[in-house]
Amino acid sequence: MANGLPVSRLINVTINMSPLAAQGASLNTALLLGSSAVIDTGERMRSYGGIDAVAADFGTAAPEYRAALLYFQQTPQPSQLYIGRWAKGATSATLRGAVLSAAEKQMSAWTAVTAGAFTLSVDGAAKTVNGLDFSGATNLNGVATIISTALASAAVVWNGAQFVVTSNTAGATSTLGYASAAGAGTDISSMLGLTAAQAAAPVSGIAAETPVDAVALFLDRFANKFLGLAFADADISDAQHLAVAGLIEADQRHLYGVSTQAPQVLDPTNQDDIASQLKALKYKYSIVQFSSASPYAVASLLGRMLTVNFNANNTTITLMYKQEPGIVAETLTSSQADTLAAKHCNVFVNYDNDTAIIQYGVTPSGIFIDSVYNAIWFRNRVQTDVYNLLYTSPTKVPQTDAGNQLIAAVIEAACEAAVNNGYLAPGVWNSAGFGALKQGDTLAKGYYVYAPAIATQSQADREARKAVPFQVAAKEAGAIHTVDVLVTVNR
Repeated sequence: MANGLPVSRLINVTINMSPLAAQGASLNTALLLGSSAVIDTGERMRSYGGIDAVAADFGTAAPEYRAALLYFQQTPQPSQLYIGRWAKGATSATLRGAVLSAAEKQMSAWTAVTAGAFTLSVDGAAKTVNGLDFSGATNLNGVATIISTALASAAVVWNGAQFVVTSNTAGATSTLGYASAAGAGTDISSMLGLTAAQAAAPVSGIAAETPVDAVALFLDRFANKFLGLAFADADISDAQHLAVAGLIEADQRHLYGVSTQAPQVLDPTNQDDIASQLKALKYKYSIVQFSSASPYAVASLLGRMLTVNFNANNTTITLMYKQEPGIVAETLTSSQADTLAAKHCNVFVNYDNDTAIIQYGVTPSGIFIDSVYNAIWFRNRVQTDVYNLLYTSPTKVPQTDAGNQLIAAVIEAACEAAVNNGYLAPGVWNSAGFGALKQGDTLAKGYYVYAPAIATQSQADREARKAVPFQVAAKEAGAIHTVDVLVTVNR
């Protein structure tokens, strides 16, 4: 029997779920690029939450591990690190098999195979191996060795979880296909986990990449995943560093860390070292650190910088006076320290009171690193918040003074967050004014947001549905690095 007419005939309620707000870029993560063949060029990048995971993948001798060690030794400890694959040389095609279960790893199943066979495409040619006898194998490493010997044109290894095939050739013509039955003998393609239904997609080899080409690829694919960038490789030339730094300068969303061990940096008459060359270019988005002991010292600096919680109170930092665990501090003369200062080159240095500190915390342009880092955050915060205002609105933000005030309120909220975390603070505005702000006025809140009246907007902009141009005056809180104390003694 019917229960009666639906209430919706009279009272119709519709629920609209607003979309999840867009997330801003990751501002507390670094990317280390290395050439170790642990990560293939198909995967390209892995995330690590601690040094143990890095060691498990790379061991403790790889450059990636040595650079990551300095990064994770910082206090407070960074929570995340990406390690990416740079194809320093031409790479070989790889095929990663399925992760085998405990039952599939049992040697009893493998030693029962005395005439195993399968077919695999290597560099475009079908290779069939048969007569594989595993009866004498004691582990899966032995199984892999037997297959490699028979296959000849590719190497097969067991990594503890899966079989991995690597072509013996390198470059763009290096390719692999999936494994399949050979037509005779005991088919082991499924046992290996290398069939099309089981294995990951084959990764073809590629030609060698320059450092700047590799960075361009990561900026294109993973730009919002990381902020700091450095190479876990001690063999990058100055010309290659300059090419990468130029790309990062144009990108303006990341910071590029350069470590140098060149003693010429300490020579005031030498202008050919990497610090001098970057200074001459006045780059704002690069960081140079001299360390005679470590080719990866800047990883420690990045690790200390990328721990700022911009959503908390009074959390922004200056890198001056900070520590670098794992880095041997330099003992410099005053002349050498002055030379580094003149070249805008950072250093972890000893002082005669038994302390060591990062000095000077600057970019090649002379602008302090924290100012650039904070500005990247601020731009990302304003951009993301204004986007989300438009994106999550169930109707629209009207092209009126009231609509523009909604945008202004979002910008002011971002400015308040900047005051809260210590980036901005009240002070005197010493630049040209706009709106109601004049040069010499005091920014009592640390910022001023100006939106002109909608009536001033051109018809073309109105028809294009543009907002009026917003202008923000923001006063940095800055940081104290040096102190003069004048003492007068009266007798």
